[in-house]
Amino acid sequence: MPYRGRNPSPTAEAAMKVPKHYQVKRALLDLIEGLDPQTAIPTERELAERFATSRTTVRQAIAALVVDGRLERTQGRGTFVAHPKLMRVRPLTSFSQDVQTDGWRPGSVLLGCAQVTADDQVRAALQLPPGAAVQRLDRLRTAGGDPIAHEIAHVPGPLPDFEERLTEHGSLYVTMREAYGLHIAAVEDTVETALADPVEANLLGVETGLPMLLIHRTAWDSTGRPVEWTRSVFRGDRFRFVARHNLLEPPAGAAGHDEGAS
Repeated sequence: MPYRGRNPSPTAEAAMKVPKHYQVKRALLDLIEGLDPQTAIPTERELAERFATSRTTVRQAIAALVVDGRLERTQGRGTFVAHPKLMRVRPLTSFSQDVQTDGWRPGSVLLGCAQVTADDQVRAALQLPPGAAVQRLDRLRTAGGDPIAHEIAHVPGPLPDFEERLTEHGSLYVTMREAYGLHIAAVEDTVETALADPVEANLLGVETGLPMLLIHRTAWDSTGRPVEWTRSVFRGDRFRFVARHNLLEPPAGAAGHDEGAS
């Protein structure tokens, strides 16, 4: 008999036709419930036999759970129960603070650091004249050693010895403040969805086409001058964003921003 798992009641099934891969998806949720992260699940062949269906249907169900962040695939090793999604509270906290709050160890891999001429998109975001110099910082952000996000930050320049100062302070915002007198007073994040391209997929260890969270952040100093513009691509299977506002009081203003690690 086919495995039914969390299938709808017979009455509900009579009223609608539930796709087979969706039934298998729910059955897989039953199967992995309570299992520790990184527990391997049975092979596609074994699951197809268990659920009396095809491997193609099982593959569809697994792919959906990978997108949902419940399973993760490792090339050459198999499919495993995923770690719970990290929660990121916006907009007044930093990556490092959010990761630490959730009990993870934040990390960063420097992919590139150079002074460049701002292109049209960066100039518009930072309100710079043609030919203006900016400091470009390319980093892979990690949590517990796992790649979580790819970030490219631009800060108005020139900023002498920027890489050395960043290595010394360890944080972009601390470096901006302590080494160059650039104080963050307010930030704005724009969040949308995007699909991982081959380069991002390779950096983040995911499959090409996985849904990602694309974040553009603009930061201003107390005079209203833009002092940072960052493009970040977060793994959609590992991160979710939560915005919280107190409706009984005015929203926190620029003075409430915590210039913690970024």
